[in-house]
Amino acid sequence: MRRFTRLYMELDATSSTSAKTEALVGYFRDAPAEDSAWAVALFLGQRPKGSTSSRAVTQLALDASGLPRWLFDECRAVVGELAETIALLLPSEAGAAPSEEPLSRVIHDRVMPLAGAGDEERASIIRDAWAGFDRDQRLVYLKLIRGGFRVGVQRRMLSRALAEVAGVAPAVMEHRLAGSYAPTGDAYRALLSEEHAGDHEAKPYPFFLASQLADEPGSLGDRGRWFAEWKWDGIRAQLLRRHRVHLWSRGEELITHQFPEIVGPAASLPEGTVLDGEILLWGDNAPRPFAALQRRLNRKVAPTPQLSLFVSETPVFMAFDLLEADGQDLRERPARERRERLEAVVEALDAPAIRASALLSESTWDELGQARESSRDRGVEGLVLKHAESPYASGRVRPEGSHGWWKWKVDPYTADAVLVYAYPGSGRRATLYTDYAFAVWGQEDGERVLMPFTRAYSGLDQSEIEALDGWIRRNTVRTMGPAREVRPERVFEIGFEGIARSPRHKAGIAVRFPRILRERTDKRAHDADTIETLTELLRMADPDT
Repeated sequence: MRRFTRLYMELDATSSTSAKTEALVGYFRDAPAEDSAWAVALFLGQRPKGSTSSRAVTQLALDASGLPRWLFDECRAVVGELAETIALLLPSEAGAAPSEEPLSRVIHDRVMPLAGAGDEERASIIRDAWAGFDRDQRLVYLKLIRGGFRVGVQRRMLSRALAEVAGVAPAVMEHRLAGSYAPTGDAYRALLSEEHAGDHEAKPYPFFLASQLADEPGSLGDRGRWFAEWKWDGIRAQLLRRHRVHLWSRGEELITHQFPEIVGPAASLPEGTVLDGEILLWGDNAPRPFAALQRRLNRKVAPTPQLSLFVSETPVFMAFDLLEADGQDLRERPARERRERLEAVVEALDAPAIRASALLSESTWDELGQARESSRDRGVEGLVLKHAESPYASGRVRPEGSHGWWKWKVDPYTADAVLVYAYPGSGRRATLYTDYAFAVWGQEDGERVLMPFTRAYSGLDQSEIEALDGWIRRNTVRTMGPAREVRPERVFEIGFEGIARSPRHKAGIAVRFPRILRERTDKRAHDADTIETLTELLRMADPDT
């Protein structure tokens, strides 16, 4: 615990990528395999089983510190983060010396038992942990039981550090980390071994992500050197045929069981085949909106009664790249070669549920731009541009020359909405209000009222955030824990990629990928859009709604 706490504090204290990587390398070279295994899992976003509610841990902190609730809330408002607030406020006389207890033992003895404990037992476990840890260790422990290690360690950085320790290429380590990972000493040792003993046959490759095209496409040069495909609005996935069929989402969830209509035909793919593509719900010769696909998500068993009920809407795997053929990794081969082999594989399979994404034939950028204008009518988000010589990289690599993919999306849907609530940020923005809730006008009991429909936290630069933060503090109507309700006076243009019905929102509508485009200083609150505006956008996105 002492070694991992020191690592956490080093990572949190710097924004330097090289410094973070160096700290990770030092930790993984020295730490026991069992501790390193859990460190890898934590930085991959895997939480150990066992947690407690923020209300319960707050009450324990109030009891230990003797502070009144109002003063605790004021401290949290300044600090901005619950775990750090508690670590600072707990009495320092107890547990002043750092604990030498290994991270793995802390997780197994002081975190996992919380999962099945009653209130009194849970409180006793947490108090005992606080008594045995110093202030920094308490902070790390609180994050273990509350979740979240936001210290700027991205998967690629973790892969580079582990690759250096193992003496392998970063791309090799990225592949080893893909898919499922068990935080055990044996799994960690296998991760670093020269002959990796992991479950290779079930693992996807790291996904290659396109970058947003900011300039005109003509800046890319000769149109003939670029492939253009529709940017589908579904679930990005890899379809693996290695002894068995495995279907992985981009979020590295194994979703094989959720799409039997795809998995069945995939069993006839040649052994050692990996396809990259998009899962879509297909009906009436076109992709259905993403919201229609959501009925399949997060289910342990595919909804078999619906399979016969919705025969006109069937899941389809729209393949756009071939990453492996006959067990050979093709990612370094040029896109043109991978494309030719992809088409041959899909054509030989001859299964309607597995298709090759068509290439657009328009010969000039202007013609391609005109085709792009039809994206919304086709149920797609725009275009993806791929250089014919590009390899398949890992993650989001900004294209340079022939290395990369560009996404050329259509302009987003927009709505002018009123800022109604504000929430504090995290990390270095913990003392600022950086997350905002927006509302449009609707009718309730015959009165015109503001109805929240989305939250957004991106789109403003640092100076705009700081200025808005000051306004929020001066114009707070009431506080609700860390949140503030503000005077409904400021209007912002909100952009989003999709829209769907949602009973969870008061407005009855939810949007996908919302962000702030600009403040509408030319509008007052009463000029903001209405539920009817969003409903019309919903009809445009899905005429069957």
